[in-house]
Amino acid sequence: MNREISRRTLLKAGAATVGTQAVGSLPCLGSALTTAQGQSPVFFTTDISSNGLLRVYSKINRGVTGGVAIKIHTGEPNGPNILPRDMVAALQRRIPNSSLVETNTLYKGKRFTTADHRETLKINGWDFCPVDIMDEDGAVMIPVRDGKRFTEMSVGKHLLDYDSMVVLTHFKGHAMGGFGGSMKNIAIGCVDAPVGKKMVHAALDNDDYANWLQGEPFQENMVESAKAISDHFGKGIVYINVLRSMSVDCDCAGVGAAPPKARDVGILASTDLLAVEQASIDRVYGLPEEESHDLRERIESRKGLRQLSYMKEMKMGNDQYELVTT
Repeated sequence: MNREISRRTLLKAGAATVGTQAVGSLPCLGSALTTAQGQSPVFFTTDISSNGLLRVYSKINRGVTGGVAIKIHTGEPNGPNILPRDMVAALQRRIPNSSLVETNTLYKGKRFTTADHRETLKINGWDFCPVDIMDEDGAVMIPVRDGKRFTEMSVGKHLLDYDSMVVLTHFKGHAMGGFGGSMKNIAIGCVDAPVGKKMVHAALDNDDYANWLQGEPFQENMVESAKAISDHFGKGIVYINVLRSMSVDCDCAGVGAAPPKARDVGILASTDLLAVEQASIDRVYGLPEEESHDLRERIESRKGLRQLSYMKEMKMGNDQYELVTT
């Protein structure tokens, strides 16, 4: 995004967002007030608990039918900021015919092989229901409609086994994306390690991180990858961002993740991917300077806001939203 973000604007916005009364994008990333016409609803609660999660999910779940994939980020061993397992378990129990889903990693950590990944799942407490490692048996190509950078994307083969997807995301910073929300969760988390992740990262080698794609081109690759998954499920995909323990680092950093400085904010949910991502960024940017500084620096230094502007260009949702507190 090209709009400048001033300290004064952020501080003024903070009073509105912390009180959860904002409607539409905040001044830092959009107009302060818009009419209700043409906005996408984003449901919000400050209750970060099983009850709060189930409440916001009930507002968006109409299209979730059949076999359901719950896409989460299971994290490296003993990561301190991973979503509470009791919350995820409560949601999974609520959704019939559901499984948690993941894919193996491109980097050579403790989720690089399926065997190591399954050990890590046990360590991190993801053993209360089936967990499908979607690229365990290979990958398939699905189309990227109207893509400018890709015409197709390689995803875990088991993705095709599901009718719907609930994208349940720990919203936080990210070393390459700037931030990791629902878009990043599916863009990287649904593609297979040997092909799809290398496509998105433009990676020739698993360990040569310095030569992986960075900045706006990487953000655009992620967006197009996410578009393939969101288009595949159509009205059967919904998005939930949990804004708690928001380190500047992803859960893939494991025990090395930086301690969060921002307060826990709440849970946001929508059927509109861009709207829930925009609302999440607005909540972060509305926090006081001492809490938001590190996250904002991480986001902007990686050109992370390009995620939002490119999703809008790719017609992947609405950046004007109505925040509905529930």
